Amino acid sequence: MKAEHRHELKTNDLAIWLGNLPNWANQNLRTIIYVLVVVVLVLASSFYYRYQKTSVAEREQNNLTALVSQMPQQKAYIAQKQLEGQDNAYILFQFNDQLDSVAKNASNDAVAAMALIKSAEVLRTELHFRFGAVSQQDITTQIGKAKDYYTKAINTYLKRSPNPALEAVAKTGLGLCEEELGNPDAARKLYQEVATGAAYEGTAPAAAAKQRLVVMDSFPEKIALKPMPRPAIKIQPPVVSEPNAPVQN
Repeated sequence: MKAEHRHELKTNDLAIWLGNLPNWANQNLRTIIYVLVVVVLVLASSFYYRYQKTSVAEREQNNLTALVSQMPQQKAYIAQKQLEGQDNAYILFQFNDQLDSVAKNASNDAVAAMALIKSAEVLRTELHFRFGAVSQQDITTQIGKAKDYYTKAINTYLKRSPNPALEAVAKTGLGLCEEELGNPDAARKLYQEVATGAAYEGTAPAAAAKQRLVVMDSFPEKIALKPMPRPAIKIQPPVVSEPNAPVQN
């Protein structure tokens, strides 16, 4: 069959199909309307889901940012109260609870990972701000919990949604935990991994890990969580009145 003849047949078939289209549409009007409604609903649902997901992620990010931004002020407040002889380090546990809640309810993996990392930092910070002697049991328990937070951020959320910068922060935090537990070799291994890892090159945690390695080599002593010194009590000297001047005759 010649190509011209085939083209002519196809053209005739198309003309016949177009000619019958109005009749076919009238006969299948309900089906056409049903299909169109389904398509519109699917498209609308997809658009709404994406909008909601983006909106929720932005709201979670804003909530986390607002919470984290309060930390420097609270630390300054705790330090100021310590100068007055008051121990308010317990306030940091409230932040830990709030950050833990953000991590559990977050729909965004990066937000959840950051919340866990910040929560671990809060637990470590509380030990340094606490008045009085810190028992080895408290150190082991609280630093152990901080390690769990860092590890969960890495193995759960950052494994599912890789983020090299956040992963470097978490691993550096794990290194600090090992130092505080008296395990310098484990800490050094973590710092080396962050400092030399190609995935972390150029990140702030990589620079921090390199600096920490320098400090560890210069000061090999273990980190010791000593009790926060209480402010000295100023004793006012007694007021001594001068003797009355002799009366001149």
